Amino acid sequence: MTAWRPATADEAVALRDLERAASRAGLAHVFGDLPYPDDDVLARWVLLLDDPGVTIEVVEDDGGLVALTAHDGATLRHLAVRPDRWGGGLGREGFERARAAGARRLWVLADNDRARTRYAAWGWHPSGTTQECPWPPYPTEVEYVAP
Repeated sequence: MTAWRPATADEAVALRDLERAASRAGLAHVFGDLPYPDDDVLARWVLLLDDPGVTIEVVEDDGGLVALTAHDGATLRHLAVRPDRWGGGLGREGFERARAAGARRLWVLADNDRARTRYAAWGWHPSGTTQECPWPPYPTEVEYVAP
């Protein structure tokens, strides 16, 4: 098992940067060449780090953060792994940590086939509820729920 630890209040930039790296690598087909919403995503991480109802855990190596999971006891809010560490089980570990803490739902982009395939393999399924992503070009997000 990997050494996960709580994120610290001064890691908002590192969390944003990890999320950006994972999004650009895995979701380029959705967001294309649009500029990454750095300021908005950073502001969201600052708020999440300050929210006592949200647990944010990370894994790091000599190069910085390599994985993150954020959950609030009901919802897996964020899960990201640095692309050079994809396929090593960190995503599954983060997912399982959130699930063990009570997360029974999450939102995923409809066009994120990689994540949707994994969630389905782990027994989760679409609830039938969708919403618009807050970032341009505002793609559709699908709610997944635990069995």
